[in-house]
Order: sequence, then structure tokens, then C-alpha cells
Amino acid sequence: MDDAQLLRYSRHILLDELGVEGQEKLLASHALVIGAGGLGSPVALYLGSAGVGRITVVDHDVVDETNLQRQIAHNLARVGQPKAESVREAITALNPDVQVTPLVRRADDALLDALVPTADVVLDCTDHFAIRHAINRACVRHGRPLVSGAAIRMDGQLSVYDTRDPARPCYACVFPEDAGLEEALCATMGVFAPLVGILGSMQAAEALKLLTGLGSRLSGQLLMLDGRDMAFQQIELPRNPHCAVCASRP
Repeated sequence: MDDAQLLRYSRHILLDELGVEGQEKLLASHALVIGAGGLGSPVALYLGSAGVGRITVVDHDVVDETNLQRQIAHNLARVGQPKAESVREAITALNPDVQVTPLVRRADDALLDALVPTADVVLDCTDHFAIRHAINRACVRHGRPLVSGAAIRMDGQLSVYDTRDPARPCYACVFPEDAGLEEALCATMGVFAPLVGILGSMQAAEALKLLTGLGSRLSGQLLMLDGRDMAFQQIELPRNPHCAVCASRP
């Protein structure tokens, strides 16, 4: 690190858990953020401000005025602009040293198979079950840790799916693709604005811990947040030995 970086990241460097070594790990890391909306906004901003060296942001949508109630990486001047490009501008304004690659594309199997192996951590900030399952499959195939967040109405949840540990479940162990779960979208059900900020910030925190070698105690755990009472509940997630996605992994 040069003198400017030592100053910029001094509050991280002062932490016994991080120090110079941890900050250097962040600077050398690559995070893949899928979704640049309510969750992806705080995720991308905190990863960028913390000095994650490379951030790839995938989102096929454009900024809309209805997004601005909660998607804090965007602003009124960027309405109509692709969200991935808007996030790049927001990160660059905070930390121009970070290399941000915006991809204005829907995350499909082919794209994920190209991107996931290049990343040190993957963050699922989407709100579509099909894309969530595609992300999970790619992370299992390529052995990458997945930090998954979700928020709707006044409720949120967060977990880390790290199948590098054979005892840990994948996303499909907990939410099977054939379970017939109903899609819940903010556009039809609403979402409390600060809730996505809380969950997204927590996703960023778990990703930073994984990148610096601190690990995540949320691997194999589901943390649920009731935003009405600001109450957290944590439950253990067992691995499904018959999971269609991860049962055959080594």
C-alpha cells in the first residue's frame, strides 16, 4: 500500500482483526455482486469504500424513480441509466482506486459460469428465485462462497452458503427449486426502505470477513430480521444429503 492508501484505510488497519495484512487481502480481492438494487446498493458501496480491489456488478435493469426510495447508490440524475453503470459511478465517487466492471446483462448460467470462477466471493442481491438458483448452482460448481440476502415488506434474511465445507448446505438445500415457493416482488408487495440497507450492509460485512480470512459464522445459519420489532432470530440450516445441486459434490 502507498501512503494515500495507508491513510484512507487507517481505520481498518487499526483493527486487530484486519491490520495491514487484512487490508492488503481486500485490495487483492474480486467480489461479484449480482443485483444493483436495494441490497446491491449498500453492498457495492461498502465493498468499494472498504477497498475491495475489483468489483463486478451484474444487473440488466435501469434506474427508475420508484427505486430511489431505497436504492441508495442511484440518484435522480441517473434515472434511465443502467443500474450497473450507475453503481460504478457511485463507487468511483467514493473510491476511484477500485476497479468496477458493470455488466448490463441478466445473470444466466453461461454468464455465471464465466464470472463465478474469477471471484473470491459472490453476493446474491437479486429478488428472483430462478436467478438465485442459477447463482447457487454456479457457486457449488466452482467452489465459491455465496452471501445471500433477501428483504420484502418488513422482513429480511441473510445467510452464507459456503460449500467448500462439505458439512454445509447450499441454497437449494434450504429452498429447493421445485418447492413451488411464490415469487415476492417489491413492486407488488412493498419494502421498508431501511431494511434493505441493514441487510445489504450485513451482506457486505460477511463478504469482507470471508475475503480477509476471518470467515463467517453465518455459514450454515439463517439470520432472520423482523423489522417491525427490530428482532433477530437465527436458526441452523442442515445440509440435505439428497439435494439436487450439491449432493454429488466431493
